[in-house]
Amino acid sequence: SLYISEYFSQSAQKLSFYSWYGNAKLFHFRVPEDTVLLRWLLQASRGKGPECTNMEITVHFRYGAPPVINPLGTRFPANATVRPSYNISITLSGAVQNTTFVNVTTPAAGDWFIAAHLPEAAGRIEVKGFSTPCHYVFQADMFVLRLADTPVLEPGVPMLQTVVSPAKPLHVKVFVPKHAAGMRFELRRCMTSEQKACTVRVVLGSITLPQSFQKIVTCTGPLNCSFVLSLEGLELLGPCLDEVPVLAVLIPILFCVTACRPGSTSSFLNFSSLNQSQAGPRPGSAGAAGSSALSAGEASRNVSQQRSFCLQNQPVVREDLDVVSVRYRLLNGPAVPVNSLSPTLILLNLNTGMDSGGSLVVSLLLNKVRRLMDGVVSLPFVGLCPCSWAGLSANSRGSFFQGYPLSVNASSAEATLIVLYPQTDDWFLSLQLVCHKGQGECNAAEAKVTVFAYLTPCFNDCGPYGQCSLLRRHGYLYAGCSCKAGWGGWSCTDDTKAQSVGAQNLATLLLTLSNFMFLPAIAVAVYRYYLVEASVYTYTMFFSTFYHACDQPGIAVMCIMDYDTLQYCDFLGSVVSIWVTILCMSRVKKILKYPEFLAASCCEVGRWSCIRQHCLLSRCLISWLLNPSVLSHLQVHHGVKRRHCYPSSWKRWVFYLLPGITLAFIAISVYAFMETNENYYYTHSIWHVLVACSVAFLLPPRDKHKKPWAWSQKLTCRYQICQNDREELYAVT
Repeated sequence: SLYISEYFSQSAQKLSFYSWYGNAKLFHFRVPEDTVLLRWLLQASRGKGPECTNMEITVHFRYGAPPVINPLGTRFPANATVRPSYNISITLSGAVQNTTFVNVTTPAAGDWFIAAHLPEAAGRIEVKGFSTPCHYVFQADMFVLRLADTPVLEPGVPMLQTVVSPAKPLHVKVFVPKHAAGMRFELRRCMTSEQKACTVRVVLGSITLPQSFQKIVTCTGPLNCSFVLSLEGLELLGPCLDEVPVLAVLIPILFCVTACRPGSTSSFLNFSSLNQSQAGPRPGSAGAAGSSALSAGEASRNVSQQRSFCLQNQPVVREDLDVVSVRYRLLNGPAVPVNSLSPTLILLNLNTGMDSGGSLVVSLLLNKVRRLMDGVVSLPFVGLCPCSWAGLSANSRGSFFQGYPLSVNASSAEATLIVLYPQTDDWFLSLQLVCHKGQGECNAAEAKVTVFAYLTPCFNDCGPYGQCSLLRRHGYLYAGCSCKAGWGGWSCTDDTKAQSVGAQNLATLLLTLSNFMFLPAIAVAVYRYYLVEASVYTYTMFFSTFYHACDQPGIAVMCIMDYDTLQYCDFLGSVVSIWVTILCMSRVKKILKYPEFLAASCCEVGRWSCIRQHCLLSRCLISWLLNPSVLSHLQVHHGVKRRHCYPSSWKRWVFYLLPGITLAFIAISVYAFMETNENYYYTHSIWHVLVACSVAFLLPPRDKHKKPWAWSQKLTCRYQICQNDREELYAVT
């Protein structure tokens, strides 16, 4: 055989600690046809700094769709079906880099996904500039080995093939028609070149992770070996030798396919009725009456012929609404007739390559069950067993009972199934009546079932305590839920650690009302004639209050304007407040001080860095020390002029400067090293209180030439009579 090797690589990604699906780094590969060996090359590395510790990286694999993972052990939404993904762990202990290989033989062709992430996040809020995080990098490369001359086995035509050794298996391709009722595979008498009987192991199908539908059959002895599969979807089968010497072996292979004649209620009239329903024909018109009469006649004809079909097809219209958002509409209406003679099949097309990043929701409603001869009766033991699957598989009850089970009956007339990240393929929903007391009781019965099916990015839009986010990786789009207020789970339905409404209200009140501690600082600034500083503190108090009222994760939220606008104004206010306080302490002249106020905008860098988030004190201090005007006025000018330390009063140091500096450093320590996601409401409120109080202590006293506020003197009349208070000095003789 002629083998061709191909190599595929993607850029490395920096890993994150896991708190929701967006923290998992996704890799998307496409395996070509006729691949016999797939090898993953997984490379993980970390930094060399002391902050880098031993770490375990979890890697998940899945075919056809992104892996469904649950590292936090949270609950999935009700009625959701979950199949755990295949995963391995890569440990970075002593070595800086780890290289791991994962082999998959005879993989299924199509989309393969890899997701990698670090363990659960610790919940600590790290501020840039105060801590140096360790960087963990992961890269996945794919090596494939595929056949270029795979022989094709034709139905009903025997093919004589040779197997050289167990190390070199024979690969033969089989094409199964779409409507095949069954397949019979026959491996005739296997003999070696020395006319000895041999043992042959036959593997049918390809490997998909996490669940594989391969069939393995071992044929022993000189007799023919045959087996029958019902509606088995196969692409490859590989006979290979087992426990025989390395000798050439001749194997005659034969397979036959049994055709299935599907029935369908679709016709040109159905599409005409669909167009008429969209255009809205007038009731009672001649065209509408003729169409209804023809549809009724065709419906009766389909009922009489349904016994001759192996299954019944229901036409479906796929309506694309948005990204990863599809609605399926049945052409003959949402009510589907179901009987026990043959399954009713509904095709849900999910093979565009962009449908696997959402959630497939299928809902059934049992309307009525009636006997065709005796009228409407109640059948308590009649049930429905619909199945959805991508790739049929056979068992004793037939392929229509494989996949994800879902049933409705007289006592439970509604049922819903949620498939998270459905595999890229043609999905089928099969409906059939089943009687537990005997199939003969169902032969004369028919049910009407209303079917609703749709694809949505996030089920129930992640609920009231979650946000549905659209994620992207190299053009591939998928969705995930980011939960808030302690809620968790795939769709934010796990309330194990959820905050109560009272706790949410308390958190909102703490974060908003704590900003009113700026009122003493504003009062001190106004009393000491620092009007610009007072206006800056008022601006900061106002926008910080309403920003935190809008930034709440729960239901206690109030936004007076756009969230990004409030966030920007809050961060800008915090920057300018620290800046103007430092300049005010330096007692710079007004001609220099007010231009320095405008320089605060130069500190507007990364929104989430410590400079923008209240901890910009370090940069402002550096700018202050490098500013010659501030340095000269504060240290040189006042120190040389007064020939002692500035300020000179020990009371000023003990009762104002030292308490203010202490409060500021405590506030920075609480914000930078103690805040976590759990205690954020309390620690950040403490930060507000300490910073506001420190400003009130650090503001310098007013200039001596300025008198205190005297409203009676400020609000005077227009004309005044001046009085000369000059004292006359008389000479005494």
